[in-house]
Amino acid sequence: MKEKLVRDKVPELIRENGGNPKVRIAGPDELDVLLREKIVEEAKEFLFSGDTEELVDIQEAIDTLLKLRKADPAFLELQRHTKLLARGGFTEGYVLTDDDEE
Repeated sequence: MKEKLVRDKVPELIRENGGNPKVRIAGPDELDVLLREKIVEEAKEFLFSGDTEELVDIQEAIDTLLKLRKADPAFLELQRHTKLLARGGFTEGYVLTDDDEE
């Protein structure tokens, strides 16, 4: 089995169910990569299932990545708002129908 990042309590839950999980702790640089991989993994699961619970997993991975990177939430919100004002959001549902961009 390929290694994969799991939630903190998963090894404990496996043990409670009689399993013996092999786990290790990732260092900060590796954790950054693993969190980005987890976001992609969960996004793919959401794409195929449409299950809102996958969004919870995506958000948890994003929040952890932002903490790891010591990202300032106020600055991120400013960036989000600036981009929203300049380019808009996704609420209208516009879909480009050809290869032209902007």
